[in-house]
Amino acid sequence: MIDKARKKPRGEAQYRRGIDTVRDRGIERLGIVTSWAWHDDPRHLLFTLSRYKFVAKMLAGCQRVLEIGCADGFPTRIVAQAVHSLVAVDFDEELITDARTQLLDRWPIEFRVHDIMETPVPGDFEAGFALDLLEHIAPQNEHRFLANICRSLTDRGVLIVGTPSLESQEIASRQSREGHVNCKSGSELKATLEEHFSNVFIFSMNDEVIHTGHEKMAHYLMALCCAPKPRS
Repeated sequence: MIDKARKKPRGEAQYRRGIDTVRDRGIERLGIVTSWAWHDDPRHLLFTLSRYKFVAKMLAGCQRVLEIGCADGFPTRIVAQAVHSLVAVDFDEELITDARTQLLDRWPIEFRVHDIMETPVPGDFEAGFALDLLEHIAPQNEHRFLANICRSLTDRGVLIVGTPSLESQEIASRQSREGHVNCKSGSELKATLEEHFSNVFIFSMNDEVIHTGHEKMAHYLMALCCAPKPRS
């Protein structure tokens, strides 16, 4: 509303730049998956963004980073903000197409259709991350999954894996559990990842808070893996 006496918009001045920017370029939209989360359970989107913030903090300053299983790529921008270059892959072509519609020159991300179960991602990456993906990989396929990721990393590469804990599944919603065929306890996750990495550090996460507390009370686990083991 215009104040006719002052002939200028009402409201606080600090918001005007943001309002003008949005009017010029339009409203940012959520991706397919994040839009569904916002519709179905807004709190879940907060948890997802918090996981990406942790990754961004851990990988800040890395030159070349790989995301495996990026879905619609909406939260990927949080990591892109902290690293020099980022390639994000998913085997779902529709989701990658959607991710590409959100690209901005300010936040360059290279989105690719790629199935990590088939082959490594070409190129040597300093770091990688895979959130909410391992639990969807059948146990008999998990070592191929991890081996192909390792082949995408440099010898001193770092990988962050985020996955719901085994203990959380007892209280998780039916929808949340859908497709989960490979949830692990903290010790199981560590043992699996140590077959592929020289050092593995496990963090606990409840809602948007990450900590070093008791793993069996964690709803979500974050594993920081360092230095892929030599390939046999």
